[in-house]
Amino acid sequence: MLKQDYMQVSQDQPIYSEAPLQLLLFVDGRPKSRQQVQRIRAYLRELEAEYSFELQIIDVGQQPYLAEHFKLVATPALVKIHPEPQQTLAGSNIIAQLKSWWPRWQAAAEAFLKLHEDLKELSDENGYVTSPTSTIHSVAVSAELIKLSDEIFDLKQEKEKLQEQLQFKDRIMSMLAHDLRNPLTAASIAMETLQNNYDLEQGKFKTLKPLMAEHLLKQARAQAKIIDRMIADLLQVGRGNDTDLPIIPQRLELSKISLEVLAELGDRCIAKSQKVETDIPNDLPSVYADPERIRQVLVNLLDNAIKYTPNGGIISLSALHRTTQKVQFSIGDNGPGIPLENRDRIFENHFRLERDESKDGYGIGLSLCQRIIRAHYGQIWVDSNPGGGSWFHFTLPVYPS
Repeated sequence: MLKQDYMQVSQDQPIYSEAPLQLLLFVDGRPKSRQQVQRIRAYLRELEAEYSFELQIIDVGQQPYLAEHFKLVATPALVKIHPEPQQTLAGSNIIAQLKSWWPRWQAAAEAFLKLHEDLKELSDENGYVTSPTSTIHSVAVSAELIKLSDEIFDLKQEKEKLQEQLQFKDRIMSMLAHDLRNPLTAASIAMETLQNNYDLEQGKFKTLKPLMAEHLLKQARAQAKIIDRMIADLLQVGRGNDTDLPIIPQRLELSKISLEVLAELGDRCIAKSQKVETDIPNDLPSVYADPERIRQVLVNLLDNAIKYTPNGGIISLSALHRTTQKVQFSIGDNGPGIPLENRDRIFENHFRLERDESKDGYGIGLSLCQRIIRAHYGQIWVDSNPGGGSWFHFTLPVYPS
């Protein structure tokens, strides 16, 4: 029984056949293969006049899982699925191959019929039940299983993606919450200094000079803007589905922003009697970077330098035009340094050296720095300082002229 129409093999519409010879003809929608398919079908109709068999024509565009099940690499293809063993004819000479194989397929089908009849007689006598081991219906079931397996795989990938997004949000929120401490501390110190020196009765500052009062007000306002940006970042991360930091690059004077951050943290250096040395060329080119993100990097690196440099120690800031495309900025200290075996790990999220467990911090500052610099297509790394301590270096792209 030769089917003349394109049909889908479906588990919802199982096809049972008594024909011992069962074939699948895989076709596609290409006009180029249409004539070849027509010739194959015409030849199969000639064969059907002499011998009954079942044929299902399958469009791979509608049922790609069946093509995957039979590992087809090209269409059209003719597959004998019953009796076993399975056999596939493909290529431009399917009819020639079929002419060669048809007598053997017929013989195999007859042999199967005879065996089936013998087994049926035996089962009637002994109560056994026999059935073909491979049918069009069983192929349909296998195809459905493949389809379900692929859908499960897609769901697992989607789950992993969602988990990655949640983990990213957790990390960024932790990092930003950690970095909020610096501007909050600076703003609080400025406002407390202003408050403690202001005489309400006289309506003026007791000891603060006007220029210092103005400086403290500007600093408090600047820190409030940084806090506002960080809160906006937290809200954006909470809404977004990205796993990348939001970066808004623009022309940036790296020397200017580094000196601004140094001034913001200057009181801490003074409190520890630390000396700050700078070596920043006047002709250092502008970089293409996000000002607030680079400020976060500088604050984190300088905060660490101040924290780990002993009283009376030296902190160094330097920059150089490394290549035509990159500027390198470096922050050095003469603290305890970073062990060689941990110089890569210190940039991992939440990693902390054993010696630092008693110090303030959450092990996320350097991880954030790395994410920011990489988002700018730069690099960040640490070297030992010949005089003791560490040098942290990072690169940023030069602003295109």
